[in-house]
Amino acid sequence: MREATGISEQGEQTIQDFIQALTTHEDLNPKTLKEYASDLKHFIVWFETADHQEEVIIFQIEEVATPTLTRYREAAQKVMELKPATINRRLITLKRFFEWATQESRIHRDPSKPVKLVPEEKVSPRLMTDKEEAALIAAAEHSGSLRDQTILTVMFHTGLRTMEVCDLAPGDIQIGKRSGQLKVRSGKRNKQREVPLNATCRTTLEKYLAELNSDSSYLFPSEKTGNRLSERALRHLIQKYMKVARLEGLSAHDLRHRFGYMMAENTPLHRLAQIMGHDSLDTTMIYVKATRADLQAEVEKIAWQ
Repeated sequence: MREATGISEQGEQTIQDFIQALTTHEDLNPKTLKEYASDLKHFIVWFETADHQEEVIIFQIEEVATPTLTRYREAAQKVMELKPATINRRLITLKRFFEWATQESRIHRDPSKPVKLVPEEKVSPRLMTDKEEAALIAAAEHSGSLRDQTILTVMFHTGLRTMEVCDLAPGDIQIGKRSGQLKVRSGKRNKQREVPLNATCRTTLEKYLAELNSDSSYLFPSEKTGNRLSERALRHLIQKYMKVARLEGLSAHDLRHRFGYMMAENTPLHRLAQIMGHDSLDTTMIYVKATRADLQAEVEKIAWQ
């Protein structure tokens, strides 16, 4: 018998059991739970209706095999024409569902384990323009403290992540006459690295360090507590200046992207990856953004006329 929701009573009950288990054992918000329920229902509707004309099919977990899931993935790509991100989200939901079903002994073997996600084309992050960078710096210089101005300068010229900026200590900065570097001790997966400081960074940091409280544990302490500035507070700070500068569609992480794009124009990728703390050159490749005009110019080089 079909429920008003368009799936069988067994299918509806299975969804309820799964969501109840997540609600009991996982700390998930209502929106996430709703998405899990929607994704699972989407699969059950397909299972009970796809390729079945007159025959009534009732969803049974034990009837789902690995080929069933790969056919669902193919249908999502070619028939439903869903975006890779949507397909992968639903496949991840199914993987979690079948893992739960296996743990609950509803099935003996998880059919979703061998199923691979759909490859997603990496989209290059938005490139902040020269004008936008200048506007953000001007906003901080007009209404911000020396600390805030220094934070923006460091982020634009080193490409540090927000967490890495917040964790910096005064002792992590070394400045010489013609060179300088900062040490990142809290990089991704706790990897440490050294990042060179250019002349702009060195000048700004020298001025800032001269005024920083000598007993400060952090390079950029909270102006309210004197303790560590949280990443959330740092993002809020940057958004405040974005608003003053009337910039839209940008975030704190776009300052890191700006550094990546600017450096990628003249820096070998393996060196840029080292500076930015990337584990893979594939990640660094997002900053190599060839335009159609660039590609046209390249092929014209071998033209015969």
